Amino acid sequence: MLELRDITKRFGDVLANDRVSIKVAPGTIHAIVGENGAGKSTALRIAYGFYAADSGEIVVDGEPRAINSPHAAIALGIGMVHQHFMLVEPMTVAENIVLGAEPGSAASLDMREAAEKIRRLSDEFKLSVNPNAIVGNLSVGQQQRVELLKALYREARILILDEPTAVLTPQEVEEFFAILRGMREQGKTVVIITHKLSEVLAISDEVTVMRDGRVVGRLKTSETDAAELARLMVGREVLLRVEKPPARAGEVVLSVRDLGVKAADGSARVRSVSFDVRAGEIVGVAGVEGNGQTELIEALAGLTPHDALSGAVGFRGRDILRLPARARRELGIAHVPEDRHRRGLLLDFDLEENAILGTHYRKPAASGVLLNESAIHNLTVKLIKDFDVRPPNPELPARALSGGNQQKLVIGREFELHPKLLLVSQPTRGVDIGAIEFIHRQLVALRDAGCAVLLVSAELEEVTALADRLLIIHEGEIAGEVDPATTGVEEIGLLMTGGRQKMKSEG
Repeated sequence: MLELRDITKRFGDVLANDRVSIKVAPGTIHAIVGENGAGKSTALRIAYGFYAADSGEIVVDGEPRAINSPHAAIALGIGMVHQHFMLVEPMTVAENIVLGAEPGSAASLDMREAAEKIRRLSDEFKLSVNPNAIVGNLSVGQQQRVELLKALYREARILILDEPTAVLTPQEVEEFFAILRGMREQGKTVVIITHKLSEVLAISDEVTVMRDGRVVGRLKTSETDAAELARLMVGREVLLRVEKPPARAGEVVLSVRDLGVKAADGSARVRSVSFDVRAGEIVGVAGVEGNGQTELIEALAGLTPHDALSGAVGFRGRDILRLPARARRELGIAHVPEDRHRRGLLLDFDLEENAILGTHYRKPAASGVLLNESAIHNLTVKLIKDFDVRPPNPELPARALSGGNQQKLVIGREFELHPKLLLVSQPTRGVDIGAIEFIHRQLVALRDAGCAVLLVSAELEEVTALADRLLIIHEGEIAGEVDPATTGVEEIGLLMTGGRQKMKSEG
């Protein structure tokens, strides 16, 4: 159905794809796995016409095709949902979805018809997206669902999905997989790029493994396991579970009491939330995206307008509810944002400039009123080495890095602050298995060094493995606190979707 033959692609001195050949059989679900920077997204973006290969060819339905744009790919029935969204934020959901495939005539667009079709698709795929919502006002999770709807709206025969389940609960993942299996039964072809090996084993028929820009393995899923896939991806044995000693919780570092956060339209996004985080422990927050996690973390990081806040936030006994973000960083609060592009990096700045964001005005980055370029360079080289940022070139712009390497850069910068409190949201979104292992070890080491960690993750497996205590958030409220070591995934999933409250009310 889809074949890449000897695809080679360079970005300057970086060889992203080195004679990559991938063959996807019709009516199958084919997984592409590999470390960040392995070239898997680049190869599939070439298939979608987003990039042009330096050499090689693309074959669709058995015939070589000149796919020189996404429009050409869509015309051939190829749709793609990218890891980083391709959305116009000031526009509505419906306007984004129909962009380039507008209904009606040039003189009279039939947006009502489009909105109705989008609602039908949203209901069918249980994506819960309002066609009239402004995309810029949506959470990261909701924006990813808009991207899914864009491909579905165009009735793709070949659907390429880059990390499609990052925003779903376990129940929703099962529903989504059932949809993909139904598409396969109807003869459609799905290519899924994911770092979740459990998903590869659960959903795919075949898997292609990439490392350092090359294909290093082609396997039938039924004939492999997670350990073999991880070994092929990384080139060594990988620890697939989080190992951590019991927490030794100390004094209360963060105290949140009756915190409320309102959105720009006045609606309540966080409602009367109260909890503590102690030194030497990781407190996890689990929930379906769009239930207030983003607003909670941003309020604690000092990124929310004061008039949108109510309640009290204490840091080591000091009220910081209305303290600006810079002052919080000076006190020892670090923040890894959920969206590294919007909150974590300046993409056109080089790695050295990004390495000192938020600390550019103080030593070692600054010497008086001037930047200390030598110190900045040494700091960046150390960060790149310690956190395995690839390629290891301090002068590259941040946008030249893969998503996972951008994430390692942000995490390294925040960890280098040696914080008393770390607010970390989606720490391994779009990150490969080797980097996940590394980031998890670093989080546990930071906890064991006495840091208080508040962790938000849409990856239920991740948050239950890392957290010493787990808070579940639903519709802006804490729906419960559980011990992740003794609580089943099904019960956590019920709390995340309000299922337990519904069961009680019906009872």
